[in-house]
Amino acid sequence: MLHRNPFLFLFLAFVPLHAQSASEPRLNIVLIYADDLGYGDLGSYGAEKIRTPHCDRLAAEGLRFTNAYAPASTCTPSRYSLLTGQYAWRKPGTSVINGDAPLILDPAGVTLASHLKQAGYTTALVGKWHLGLGANGPTDYNTEIKPGPLEVGFSEALFIPATGDRVPCVFVENHRVRNLDPADPIRISYKAKLGDWPTGRDHPELVKFAGNPQHSDTIINGIPRIGYQTGGKSALWVDEENGDVITDRAVRFIEESREKPFFLFLPTHAIHAPRAPHPRFIGTSKCGIYGDQVQEFDASVGKILAALDRLNLAKNTLVILSSDNGGEVESLYEDGSVKHINGHRANGKLRDWKSSAYEGGQRVPFIVRWPGRSPAGKTSAELMNQIDLLPTLAAVISHALPAGAAPDAMNVLPALEGGKSARDEIVYHTGMNLLGLRKGDWKIVPQGGGSWKGPRGKPGVFELYHLATDESETKNIAAAQPERLKELTTRLDEIRKPIQP
Repeated sequence: MLHRNPFLFLFLAFVPLHAQSASEPRLNIVLIYADDLGYGDLGSYGAEKIRTPHCDRLAAEGLRFTNAYAPASTCTPSRYSLLTGQYAWRKPGTSVINGDAPLILDPAGVTLASHLKQAGYTTALVGKWHLGLGANGPTDYNTEIKPGPLEVGFSEALFIPATGDRVPCVFVENHRVRNLDPADPIRISYKAKLGDWPTGRDHPELVKFAGNPQHSDTIINGIPRIGYQTGGKSALWVDEENGDVITDRAVRFIEESREKPFFLFLPTHAIHAPRAPHPRFIGTSKCGIYGDQVQEFDASVGKILAALDRLNLAKNTLVILSSDNGGEVESLYEDGSVKHINGHRANGKLRDWKSSAYEGGQRVPFIVRWPGRSPAGKTSAELMNQIDLLPTLAAVISHALPAGAAPDAMNVLPALEGGKSARDEIVYHTGMNLLGLRKGDWKIVPQGGGSWKGPRGKPGVFELYHLATDESETKNIAAAQPERLKELTTRLDEIRKPIQP
């Protein structure tokens, strides 16, 4: 954040009072990062019609936060900010990107993965990436693909390049597409149709479920996508198997790394559309395919916890579970998510959905299990932001960040141990690249919420809410509180200013 004493910040990041001592075995770190998991999707956060026993076990054995936020209300900017400790809106090109975009992270910069690797950790990315690949676009998937995750700090990686609803529908392993036949090269385009593979728009009879106009391009595994692809048939994924592929690889990494300190970044694709859970989960919830997908995610969490238990690693592993933004039941596909939701509220009593500056867009589940450090079975109302994970985990392992790293983040280690958070404000970053601000219990929101789906408000006009008395944001009190409104808009203008070196 801006306008803090830089020397105090460096002291807090470099010399934490409760960091791991040199005599302790090195702490393993597992960061489970769900995609579009809503604030109200877990039993420990109030869900009644969806069963999440493994996530709830984490909450029972750890610390559950009720005022934790993703850095943005959409996926790419949240991931960028989590890994770098810098607000994505400060850097052009960090909005939601397509599967042919170049890498938006700086290989010469400091990331959460590179810092832990430099400290001696074996680091792995397993799951969804969505931060671009290659030095220049469009990405060529038929050759060595770099720079990518390995160039920004990961020792190994198996990942979905962008999102499941975007081409190419293949896994990349380290620098190459997994199982690609060189005689059948991949071609993709987000501008114009190429090749002769059928599209959902032209061949609706071939799809499992239809997509909206944006999601009606090339059909792969019976699902129409965003963008066009031909080639790479031997490398194509099967959506229903992706959860198992990702989870099993994550478990294998834990098994192979158990003798040395490791960092596992597990950004799942669930709960993001297209929702195609494995058949063994179909019909297991009371909320249709949406609930089934949440329960498949929970089962993946269970496999990770079971591996830590089986290998006797749980007592020496910090597990963090969160989501890249708020939930979104409104589906991009006609998959029955809305029809069969059965009254479940993905974001609980919070207002609105993913991409919005209202609470439902950015407030997320955040659970920390740190045996011996995080109080078990407790709840914290302290303000938390995922952007703070880089300096906080640097403090946890007592490995100093270089000057200038994580410029918008702060060390909130005491909060992980059940104490106070150093953070007192949250910046909201919407799908329309508009900003809002929470300071204490007061909050300003761009008029209309700033969502790509909501009403378009007047530029520069804000709504004002008092979350302590109106958590569901039902009453805009901007007209009644002009001085408070000015205070927050002035503060937001200060934060927008470039960071001084």
